[in-house]
Amino acid sequence: MKSHQDDKSSGEAILCRFHFTMLVSVCLLSVCVLSACSANLSSNASAAAVTNAAAPTSASGYGVKVYFSKNPASFSNPAAVYPVARTSPTIAVATFAMQLLIAGPTLSERQAGYFSELNSLLTGPSNCSAPLPTGGPDFTLTLNRRGSVLETGTATLRFCRGINSPGIGADTRVTAEINATLKQFSTITQVVILTRDGHCFNNAQGNDACLK
Repeated sequence: MKSHQDDKSSGEAILCRFHFTMLVSVCLLSVCVLSACSANLSSNASAAAVTNAAAPTSASGYGVKVYFSKNPASFSNPAAVYPVARTSPTIAVATFAMQLLIAGPTLSERQAGYFSELNSLLTGPSNCSAPLPTGGPDFTLTLNRRGSVLETGTATLRFCRGINSPGIGADTRVTAEINATLKQFSTITQVVILTRDGHCFNNAQGNDACLK
């Protein structure tokens, strides 16, 4: 028969094991909670970094400028161009700005004297439509290249349609508009403008000096 002392010793042993088990459980629970919190913080930090890296400059997109000629100043000085504000819905801001330069000024901007002859210079179908048979873009824009040669900071714009130029004055104005519109971006310091055949645009000498 068990004595009272034996029962007391057995009870104390069970109580000790219970306390030990509870202590281990609490420790394990703390480790799990801390690990989950740490993982959650890392995940949130990474998401914030990605979001900030791709954040637009406004709620609706990226602010850009399009440089047009203006009457009468650009007729006496073909290099004179003037910016108007636009918002790009895409991060491909240089391409979008060029598309808007070809589209031309709005009606109210035209009434204020802004203009561009670029749209009227382009003629015929695009030769950049592949793999589709028709409907290609008006131009291609390649960063960090002078023609086919790698050159950091130089953007090469090649028209995909023919150019029907009315004269050197219009060519000079269009060149100034393209240069100003593309050089607003910090990654573009030089601009090369090529015809659909790969020759330098607005190059009266015909020596393709822009590629040298």
